Amino acid sequence: MTKPARSKVFQRNSGLEGLLAELNGVLGPAEEAITDLPDDPPYPTILVIGAPRSGTTLLMQWLAASGHFAYPSNLLSRFYKAPYLGARIQQLIGDPRFNYKDELGDMAAYGLPYTSDVGKTKGALQPNEFWYFWRRFIPNADPDWITPEQEALIDGAGFRRGIAHIQHAFDRPFATKGIILQYNLEALRRALGKVIFVHTRRHPFHNIQSLLQARQNYHGDVNTWFSVKPREFEWLQHRDPVTQVAGQVHFTQVGIEAELAAMDPKYSISIDHGDFCSDPRAFHATLRRKLALWGYDLPEAYSGPERFDVHDKVRVDDTLRDAILKAYAELSGTMLGLP
Repeated sequence: MTKPARSKVFQRNSGLEGLLAELNGVLGPAEEAITDLPDDPPYPTILVIGAPRSGTTLLMQWLAASGHFAYPSNLLSRFYKAPYLGARIQQLIGDPRFNYKDELGDMAAYGLPYTSDVGKTKGALQPNEFWYFWRRFIPNADPDWITPEQEALIDGAGFRRGIAHIQHAFDRPFATKGIILQYNLEALRRALGKVIFVHTRRHPFHNIQSLLQARQNYHGDVNTWFSVKPREFEWLQHRDPVTQVAGQVHFTQVGIEAELAAMDPKYSISIDHGDFCSDPRAFHATLRRKLALWGYDLPEAYSGPERFDVHDKVRVDDTLRDAILKAYAELSGTMLGLP
């Protein structure tokens, strides 16, 4: 299947792709030759999951800015075959502890802004989705549901070892988005062991509305599929755009909830986007309690933002608003109320 076109601002840089392949071809074997790196992560791993446009990027930026977690930055993501070496290079460039006489002061992490464009961040130390790293170990290139036969092809040991290398370099838990395999969470749980899935949820109307706009921004076309593909994708892809996106949000929510319901509660946290924005301090306390179940002591003191603005407003005309509400009701059996 031909990849759908991207709008100009989101098109790949072929020169960069070639350079990264060259560097990783050299650095990957160099990292494999290091004999004292761990095979298993010493700390829990936090995987942020949820429907696209549900607040996953903001939550990742909050985790990164806290200073308590290792995470895949835009810089680290470039070392997808050598994450330990990439982490050490990032520390050399961006960690204030190693900023000798301010030689690299313009690169150091003195604060991370909470800005993004359709989930894409700007800045060397801003969070990245890290998909090139994930794709080394999983059979799916896109974020979609995979069959049990495909699950058997996951290189769980390699994935676990790569995360262990990052945790070893930064000496702290690792947090990243897990949406590329979020319809197969049990497979991830088995691979990682010590894992906490943080499931973000957003009011379905605003989630659908935002996803329709993301299609237009990313592809220049509201008819082209954007982001994750739930198990029902084969059926949804033949429906109209509003039904597609309503189904994408609904079936993603249902699929994730079903996966998490089958696990011990120690493996997951669910958080409403509006609740997180209104009181991130409370979420910090929740995360601290969950990490304690895995033997990790997250500092009790909270120094992050007290709140974030919530931009959930009706931004479409009445016809499209009613079409969104109707499509969601038909798929979910629930008539949404708008706050």
